[in-house]
Formats: sequence, structure tokens, C-alpha cells
Amino acid sequence: MQEQGPKRLTYPGGFDAVLAQMEGRRAPMTFAHGEGFPPPGTDLSHLKDETIGKPSRSLRTSTSTFAAKSRELHREFEGRPALCLLNATLIACLRRRAQPPGTAELFAQLWAEHADFLIAHLDARWLVSSITTFGDHGLTQAQRVTGTAMNVLFNTMKLHETERLFSGTAPDTPFEGPKAAGPLALQMDAYAIVGGGLDVNMLGRIWLDAAEDPVIAPLAHHLLEALNADGRNVFKRLRLMREAREAKRAAAAAQAETDPAKLRWGTVTTALAPLPDLARFAAWHLQLGAARVTLCLDDADAEKAAWLSRHPSVEVILCDKAHWQAHGRRPKMHQMRQVANATRVYAASDLDWLAQIDADEFLLPPGPLAPLLAETPHATAALTLPPVELLAPADPAAPAFFKTTARMAGRDSSTLPEIYPTYGAHLRGGYISHLEGKYIVRIGLPDLRLGIHAPLRDGAPLADMAPLEGAYLAHAHAPSWEMFRDKMEFRRTKGSYRKREAQDFRLADVLDYLDETEGEAGLRHFYEEVCTATPRLISALAAHDMLVTREMDLDAAVLAVFGDLPPERP
Repeated sequence: MQEQGPKRLTYPGGFDAVLAQMEGRRAPMTFAHGEGFPPPGTDLSHLKDETIGKPSRSLRTSTSTFAAKSRELHREFEGRPALCLLNATLIACLRRRAQPPGTAELFAQLWAEHADFLIAHLDARWLVSSITTFGDHGLTQAQRVTGTAMNVLFNTMKLHETERLFSGTAPDTPFEGPKAAGPLALQMDAYAIVGGGLDVNMLGRIWLDAAEDPVIAPLAHHLLEALNADGRNVFKRLRLMREAREAKRAAAAAQAETDPAKLRWGTVTTALAPLPDLARFAAWHLQLGAARVTLCLDDADAEKAAWLSRHPSVEVILCDKAHWQAHGRRPKMHQMRQVANATRVYAASDLDWLAQIDADEFLLPPGPLAPLLAETPHATAALTLPPVELLAPADPAAPAFFKTTARMAGRDSSTLPEIYPTYGAHLRGGYISHLEGKYIVRIGLPDLRLGIHAPLRDGAPLADMAPLEGAYLAHAHAPSWEMFRDKMEFRRTKGSYRKREAQDFRLADVLDYLDETEGEAGLRHFYEEVCTATPRLISALAAHDMLVTREMDLDAAVLAVFGDLPPERP
């Protein structure tokens, strides 16, 4: 396959060429003797009653560019008030690179004194031209800000609506059918049709900016109201699409499964993990009642897939070259591959709920999960799961011990040095992994992207989320000293141990210091104090209500679900 050459620029020559073309159309007007505008401060009221007829003899014979433009505008405004012609001529002159002194001031005066008349007698095209002129020539900051914003708004709409005409769909008819695949320009997220606030935030901001200035406010507010009333634009079409989706969502919510015996939930995971770990993860959740465990194998290991797929409720997706070619380019970052895979699985799912979690994370509900999900209010789109961090077992026969953060126990960070005497002051929540937790989300919500720690719409977490009371997310982040040691270098350079905070001497600094000054002995001391279920740590956590205990015989779960244990690879 031939290598593609450099991408062809939209505007060959770049912005030097863009500016040259733009400036070439802005040469100043020329004026013959006696041609021009009245000075600012002139009473213009009489122009409301004067009607435009044929241009004067001097204008008909003049060779100036001002006269040429005036003749053109006379033809357009013949039979209409002279005040409207003056406004149009001022705009034409102000679009040039230079103007006679007082031109901008006269334009502002016109709108300060006669806005209501002009709004009533000018068509929408000239009203738009008027407000965009304020962008370059407004006398106040509010005039310039509003004029520029309206210029970008209306000109972008004009480009978009012109292109849309070639779709063959009428301007007042929303698009239907599936959304095309592929990212937007400049890595932008697509607008969330349901729940997105981009449109109201943009238009509302312009309205408020215009309200700061009494000259531009009547014109700006009139145009925004006119836009709101016109059904032939992108805002109206998106609103119709939103209403259709909201109606569909309401209908789906009314039919949401509330019978625990029929409700089906599952998990989706993009994993790069040994087969035994994947088997333990799948078995645990299948025993909890998952109808489906979807594993997207980041290493595309066919042998792992063959072993795991023996169970009918385990869905394995090989994330190989063909997988990514079918779904666009392969994201470089593992987290983005997680998001991409989870979002696709969610969109195609026939379940009722889906949890997006990692292979070292295990749902810990307070009881059977299906009844808890079935009784969740229809208005709740997702349930959050706070993380509890697994402690490395000091006694193999003991149950699994997890620690919570101080905040989860209703305590503040001053508690941490009491529990972790050497390192507590430097740890966020007392954890070495994430504090954000994960979630389980209803299936069928439109325009949803499954982020790492929250479902996203329009790039922001859903607002209609609630905690799943009594439930935790068990995170086996560093279940043994050997795993902690072996993964440390990656996590310190590219993963969760990287320096992320401006505060001095947090986790990244502690690990760097121990590695440099004490080596493995220092790091092992850290792991024992912070991550190991020693009698001292168990007692301290229990005393502060920060200990969670569960029976978790994962290998027994694997035997029960799969019939045997997977082979250990060297």
C-alpha cells in the first residue's frame, strides 16, 4: 500500500494566502468632491420620512467607488426610507480597510437613535449585516464582543446550511438514520443531542453580552428571537432530534425492566492480563449473576479467547488489526481503547445495565445485584461504585480485606497518619490507586460515551447519577509485593503513579525518594505499611471504620463456573 503524502490544506498557502485574499476585497472607497456622509451628531430623523428615488445626477456621473456602490444600493432601496439606505451605505464603507473620520460614530448613532425604526424596515439580511459591522467598529467592548460573536454565529450557519442543501433534505427537516462513524475535526467530541448544553450556552452567552449595551441590545435580541422562531436552522433541527430521542427515552424508561428475575446486567472490560486473572474476573461476576461478561482482549490472544469462550455467557472480542480497521484507528493510549471498546459494546448491547470496569476490579454489592438495579428510579441513568483497595493477604486463610478512604468513613485526612504513620500524610485518601471509582449504567441512553470513571455526554459526566447504596468496587491494584514491584516502573512513567498534583511530596515523590535512597528495601517497607493486611493495619482500619471484609475464593469460583483452572503461563 502506498504511503499517503501530506494532507492537502483547505486553503493552499496557509493563512498568509487567506489574509491576502481577505485584504484584497477591503480596499478603501474613493470619494469625489462633495461625496460622503453627514458628520456625527447630525439630526437624522427626517430620513425616516424621505423615500429613495433615482440617484442624483452627480452620483450617476461620478467615477468614485463610493458613487458606484451608492448607485447599486439606490436600486435595491428604491421606494424605501432613506434612513435604511444610509445604514447600508455606512456598512459598505465600514467593510473597507479605512473610512472617512466619523463613519463608525455615525453608524453607532444611527442605531442608538433609530433602532426600532431600522428593525421594523430592514430585512433579516441587512439586520445581520448591521450587527456584524459592530464586531469591527463598535464603540464599546460589549458592541464589539457581541458583533464578533454574531458574525461568527451567522457566517458559520451560512456555510453549514449551504452545504446541507446538497443533502437533498429540506432545511426544516432533521436528519434520520444512523450517525456516521469517525472523529470530528480537532479531536472534538460530537454534540450530545440529548442533554447537551452547547447550543444554549453559546446563544445565552451572546444574549447576556448584548444586554450589557443599550445600543446593540435591541438588534441582537431581535435577531436571536428571530433565529429562535425560524425552523430552518441547525438549532431547530437538533431540538427536534432531541425531542424525538427524549420521547424514545421516556418510552424506554417506562418499559425499564423492574422484575429482578428478568433484569439482565453485564460487564465490559478491555484487558491486557494473564488468563488466570481473566478467568477469576469472569467467574466472580458470573457467580454474582451477570448475564454477560464481555472481555476485549487488548493483546488479541486467541488461546485466551478459546479458553474463556467455553462459557456461553463470556463474550470475547479480539482487539486485533482487523478489529481496529473496522472501527477506525487504534488509539495509542490504553485508556482511550477502553473507552472506544466500551462505548461500542454499550451501543449494541441487549442488556438492561452495563458496568465498565477493569480486570483487576470486582463488583461488591451488598446483596444480589439484579434486585438493586430493578428498584432503581427510572430517572437515575447510572449508579456509582466507590472503590475499596485490596490489601495483600498476610494470612492466606483469611478473608479478603479492603480499605476505604477516610472520607468514605466520614473522616478527614488528618486520620491518615494515624493509620499509615510513615506515609499517610503523603497519600491521597490513603490509596495508591484511583479514588474516583466506576459505575454501572442503563442501556439505551442516546449519545453516550463510556468514560473511564463516568458515562459522558457532550464530554461531561451524566448529571443523573446516584450511588449504589452499600456497594463497592473492589480494586486489586497491587495484590502482591511482586506485582507492585514489577509494575512500578510502568506506573511511575506512564501510569497511575505519575506526578499529577502540584502539591509537594505526594505518592510519586515518595516512591522516587525511596527508590533513590533505600532501593527495594525502602519500597518494600512502603508496601508493607500501606498495602499489606498486617494485624496492625487491620486493627487501625477497623478502629476508624475504614475496613471492608469479604469472602473471595476466586479460584473456587473459576472451578464452579468453568469446570477447571486455566493453565499458568511462564
